[in-house]
Amino acid sequence: MTSGQAGGRAEHHHRHRDVTGGWLRPAVFGAMDGLVSNFALIAGVAGGQASRNVVLLAGLAGLAAGAFSMAAGEYISVASQSELAEAEIEVERLELARHPVAEERELAGVFEARGVDPETAAEVARQLSRDPDEALEVHTREELGVTPGDLPSPTLAAGSSFLSFAVGAMLPVLPYLLGASALWPAAIVAAVGLFGAGALVARITTRPWWFGGLRQLLFGAAAAVITYVVGALIGTTGI
Repeated sequence: MTSGQAGGRAEHHHRHRDVTGGWLRPAVFGAMDGLVSNFALIAGVAGGQASRNVVLLAGLAGLAAGAFSMAAGEYISVASQSELAEAEIEVERLELARHPVAEERELAGVFEARGVDPETAAEVARQLSRDPDEALEVHTREELGVTPGDLPSPTLAAGSSFLSFAVGAMLPVLPYLLGASALWPAAIVAAVGLFGAGALVARITTRPWWFGGLRQLLFGAAAAVITYVVGALIGTTGI
């Protein structure tokens, strides 16, 4: 029996998974988008009765264009968000330097709004405000929802998007690279990839793995069928 248990209070610790996004969101989105969009592209070109070389070229071009587009878009998006946050953090830094008393009262008001009694809130705000860096961190976290020095990395987001999109987009291309000349091998590989990716994502949420897998497979199959029909119509009519 531990001392904590002997005193009637066993120690309790628990951990949470990272829910802030980080690399996970762009990586998951990139892989899903790469697999669905490139398989749909290949299906559309194959539906138009194109040759194996043309389908393969379309798949590789879709992989390259999509990966660079995803990376560039993710980089600009995250960089813009971080730059905006940094600008607002700098505003808060200046306010703390110019109006320390008013900012201390503002912080006390935040604690009061959360149910802390006025005297305790004022004392906590006073103690936190003694350290400028600590005061800045508390103010930005409470008012902006961000922490200085812990903003998302545009490079990490872009790299995750690029690699994950390329991996996802490569799956339906692999059979053609290995010599396949029909769509069905690519469809099988894509279906397995779609189900597996959906099931993997579901494992980090509260959804059953089979639900996530089937849902992703359904969406991917719908996109591929639609583009295949469009390709078949265009190829048949000669438009």
